[in-house]
Amino acid sequence: MTRRTGLASFLGQRWAFVFLLLELVLFSFFGGGFFSLNGFQIILFYSTTLALLATAQTFVIVSGGPGIDLSVGFVMGFATVVSAKLAAGFDRMGLAPEMSLLLAILITLAMGLLPGLVNGMLVARLKVPPFLATFAVQGITYGAALLLSSGSAAINVPNLANVIGNGYFMYWVQGRGFSFFTRPDVPRGTNVFEIVPTMVVVTVLVVAVAAFVLKRTRFGRHTYAIGGNIDAALRAGINVKRHLVIVYIISSFLATLSGIIYMLEYVTGKADAGSAFMLDAVVAVVIGGASLFGGVGSVWRTILGVLILSILEMGLKMMGVPTFDKFIAVGIILIFAVVIDQFFPELIHKED
Repeated sequence: MTRRTGLASFLGQRWAFVFLLLELVLFSFFGGGFFSLNGFQIILFYSTTLALLATAQTFVIVSGGPGIDLSVGFVMGFATVVSAKLAAGFDRMGLAPEMSLLLAILITLAMGLLPGLVNGMLVARLKVPPFLATFAVQGITYGAALLLSSGSAAINVPNLANVIGNGYFMYWVQGRGFSFFTRPDVPRGTNVFEIVPTMVVVTVLVVAVAAFVLKRTRFGRHTYAIGGNIDAALRAGINVKRHLVIVYIISSFLATLSGIIYMLEYVTGKADAGSAFMLDAVVAVVIGGASLFGGVGSVWRTILGVLILSILEMGLKMMGVPTFDKFIAVGIILIFAVVIDQFFPELIHKED
């Protein structure tokens, strides 16, 4: 390998890190208040939902291309409506807020497995192309959410949801040090800094488990094998059909969890809550180096893509750039990443 080829490979494999660095430099100069505790908290807050949806897409894309789960955004929206409606209903029945939320979350998680099961059966058993199968389920979940919510936002969620969804895992009290879970009672005039949002901690834990499953377990190895060469996976004795069904169930479960987190953060349910995240989720996976043809990808590198998009969103807002310009920028990034993956795969893909 020549020095020039080695440099090209080095930069190709790490172009996302370079892009992230350029973002930080750009927005530090032109985005007022970008480098602040509040700025980073907003970035992390925005990243929670997107990180879970992008992790869901990672499993699907790694398992074989061209396979993209188009339903995750509206499964998320469906979950926000179901969890909000159930929590409000249990609250009206007189249950304690804690029990209302707990039952609502558990039932929603169980219901959220159904779209994934349908997707998996259509793709794996009936050989329906993933695009068509997940597009159909997208329409079903969106319509069901609209029906349940009568086309409007689901409200009247117990206020405990707001306490949990917008609470902080860690506080720093001037002169006293750190405090966890609940905001400490302090004398007036004492500075209390909110450090880590609770939902960020929950998201990191879920993502860490997903990353471990994909990279360090037999299930994960089989996922890569199926995405790399499905015929070889069959010859190796892998039950490909069952495995793909599970992959789509995992995708749907993570999308449902992202909907529950959204409901806790915004104390409402909206059928279209996840529609704006669908493109971003796919872009984050591609930025992270996953191949749309399957067999290559990493959850942690996907999270790098999530951070790039979250920082882009935050930075453009601080610069006063209109929101629709962000969609143009995301589209350009996607084209760039796909072109690199299509024409220069040997430069960007490596074992993580």
